[in-house]
Amino acid sequence: MKKLILVIGIALVGFSVNAQNFNVGVSGGIPTGDNSDFYSFGIILDANYLYDVSEEFSVGATTGFIYSLLDSDFEGDDAGFLPIAAAARYSISEEFVLGADLGYALGVTPSELDGGFYYAPKLQYYFTETISGVVSYRGISVDSDAGGSASFDHITFGVEFKL
Repeated sequence: MKKLILVIGIALVGFSVNAQNFNVGVSGGIPTGDNSDFYSFGIILDANYLYDVSEEFSVGATTGFIYSLLDSDFEGDDAGFLPIAAAARYSISEEFVLGADLGYALGVTPSELDGGFYYAPKLQYYFTETISGVVSYRGISVDSDAGGSASFDHITFGVEFKL
């Protein structure tokens, strides 16, 4: 696990050398899905590097951290995930961009939390050339110990900065 985080960190530092397509963002999220009764709010940090395939289409990699705060009515730990995903963005106009991230989210905290399939469709609106507002639905499908699966999902609202 530590080696994986180190490799991701080195990769992101390498990407920042050519930072024209490097983006960072922060979002707040409203929990939905199976765990919405247990978690009250989500805080999401994002970093991605996108390569322009054409004027309208970009692909790349994304990572970040998703932190779900446990509701005060329950005892236990907050949940944290480290998503590692492929990213795609399509510009539908100069201001609007449709995107999707697909990959795997590693369960980080609590330590017994499993990871799962990660997906995040999103819509971005560019206020300026370097600042955009982002609306997204982020889902993580996690296998449960009781058999079956559970979902850690958020509807998120945030801002992204192009560096």
